[in-house]
Amino acid sequence: MKWYKTTLCLAYQSFGVVYGDLSISPIYVYKSTFSGKLRSHEEDDEILGVFSLVFWTLTVIPLFKYIIFVLGADDNGEGGTFALYSILCRRAKVGLLSASHAPDGDISACSSQLPLKETRGSVLLKEFFDKHHNSRILLLLVVLLGTSMVIGDGILTPAMSVLSAINGIKVKATGLDENYTVLIASLMLVGLFALQHFGTHRVGFLFAPVLLAWLLCISIVGFYNTVRWNPGVVRALSPYYVYIFFKKAGKDGWSSLGGVVLCVTGAEAMFADLGHFSHLPIRIAFATVVYPCLILAYMGEAAFYTKHKEDLERSFFKAIPEAVFWPVFIIATLATAVASQAIISATFSIISQCRALSCFPRVKIMHTSNQIHGQIYIPEMNWILMIFCLGVVVGFRDTDMIANAYGLAVITVMFVTTCLMFLIIVMVWKRKVLVAIAFVVVFGSLELLYLSACLAKVHKGGWLPLVFSLVTLSIMCIWQYGTLKKHSYESHNKVCLDMLLTVGQNHGVTRVPGICLIYSNVISGVPPMFAHFVTNFPAFHQILIFVTLQSLTVPYVPLNQQFHVSRIGPQEFHFFHCIVRYGYKDARKEIYAFESHLIDTVAEFLHTSSNDWDTGASGGEMIVNHQQSSPQVDAVVPRVENGNGGGAMQKKVRFRGVGCNNRELEELEEARESGLAYMMGNTCVLASETSSYLKKFVINIVYGFLRRNCRRPATALGVPNASLIEVGMVYRV
Repeated sequence: MKWYKTTLCLAYQSFGVVYGDLSISPIYVYKSTFSGKLRSHEEDDEILGVFSLVFWTLTVIPLFKYIIFVLGADDNGEGGTFALYSILCRRAKVGLLSASHAPDGDISACSSQLPLKETRGSVLLKEFFDKHHNSRILLLLVVLLGTSMVIGDGILTPAMSVLSAINGIKVKATGLDENYTVLIASLMLVGLFALQHFGTHRVGFLFAPVLLAWLLCISIVGFYNTVRWNPGVVRALSPYYVYIFFKKAGKDGWSSLGGVVLCVTGAEAMFADLGHFSHLPIRIAFATVVYPCLILAYMGEAAFYTKHKEDLERSFFKAIPEAVFWPVFIIATLATAVASQAIISATFSIISQCRALSCFPRVKIMHTSNQIHGQIYIPEMNWILMIFCLGVVVGFRDTDMIANAYGLAVITVMFVTTCLMFLIIVMVWKRKVLVAIAFVVVFGSLELLYLSACLAKVHKGGWLPLVFSLVTLSIMCIWQYGTLKKHSYESHNKVCLDMLLTVGQNHGVTRVPGICLIYSNVISGVPPMFAHFVTNFPAFHQILIFVTLQSLTVPYVPLNQQFHVSRIGPQEFHFFHCIVRYGYKDARKEIYAFESHLIDTVAEFLHTSSNDWDTGASGGEMIVNHQQSSPQVDAVVPRVENGNGGGAMQKKVRFRGVGCNNRELEELEEARESGLAYMMGNTCVLASETSSYLKKFVINIVYGFLRRNCRRPATALGVPNASLIEVGMVYRV
């Protein structure tokens, strides 16, 4: 019973988060479609043809493609373009990110499904990607293009939906100055973005009643208009009317597809917002409420316009009966705010995924729900989106121009998803290539038709999403390139432990009481930043823990697999290395809770290794190495949560060298009481003197600008300034 209640509750919330954009589209679809050269003559064929196109587009893309197929390609419950790429990186090994995040093979979340038998098609595709490295680069660029278009949607959707609704007031107040409608729309947008910090959970409950009221209104009005004006419009459900439409409209009919495609705006949000909810609630909400209500609404509009052709280019609100005009207008105005919520939530999700995998500058991620981990809020991006939305509303003012930009952004994201699904079907699901080709032919051909019509309107506003996506794509590519170069420098310039110990003996290193957490990206060895510090200031703390934070191409890393602790160097030096692994959707702990858990994990590591060595317990795998010069201990330590009382956890421990004793635990506790310090590198990344001018521009200027203006690593981790030691270095890459 509780499961049903939770599912229905999530389905209810999804109305306020996922379906706003899709549900508000009847306001502007017919107006945008007939705003060009397409004109309705004495016959009703063009109006009926447009309605038939809308019906079949809604049926084929949101219902068949997304609800039935694409939602099944989730990445452990997460959706969106980057989630598809994450699956390909991890399970098909064809992505560039799989190389930099390789140590995820032992994560249980990665292998929760049984391996499928390779097909000839999957083998050939993998061989192609292995042979042609440029194909991996192209794949990443396509993914980043799709994600940048989603971010562009986050700008255009609020501007289009809110301005379209506010313009409806001109039906009654024909003399209202355009500046007033722009002002009202701008104030609504400011209020909408100001609400985002409450989180998806609260916003969903707040907005869901509004959207349900809106769907109820447009379905009742649609049914009323159908019965009153032209019940015969029902026959346009036949695809035959699509054929008649193109036969009579010709090239003008193709050009009008840029308006028809707006009926599926927001369909991508069903997949991108999957992490905020889950498959079943989203499918229930769409199939039982959203889809039938939208069909009734579009049918009623078509029936009304067959008798009032002069109103086709005016407004959706002309089709509202006089008696209920103002209530419907108020609900529509509120519903447009809900429409914007869907794409804003999707934008937050996609940026969070990109940031976690080093494809976006560091921004603050706030998790707004303890139950649903995918519900997040990004303050910086929220206000940046608001500023750009206001700029579009004030700058364009014309909804037809915004519609051209909007349609191109939407259909590009959908086509990128279709292309990635081809690879998923063949390489991950291990289906025959013919099945994947059929998927692309059915859905991709329709999307290409719409895409070609939208590209023809680039000069009429369609350039806007191209500019947005180009800027965003450039930022993501340059950040990814600069980050890879920085990590590569650290890996190639890391210092071996023997050299560090030799330097320490020659300089007479002083040990300071306390624990120091040294953050770096180096997985093995000593980071160059620490060697630089010891060389210039020969002193370090009693216990050193080198911490490496890794973001893996999985949404979540199980709690008992997040911390990997090992000892480095002789036992008496008290050097440890802890690799902390996160999925790209994992919530990072607050710094004090993190440090407490990290030290407890090291203590558990010492206690486990001491007990297993002294008692000869066979709780794990033991390897003895008699080389006493550099004894090492490696262990995978389970994460222990208090209060859950779970079942017995298995410990897998590997030892090399001598065991530790209880004295180390006492020293760890003493050092903990003496205080904790954090050491991080404050690096300046510059291109080498022999680099090309292009590389110098990218690294020195653009990447340097992004690093200076994004959140500092210490700020992103919440490290207190009083305990922070920053070591400055110049990296020549």
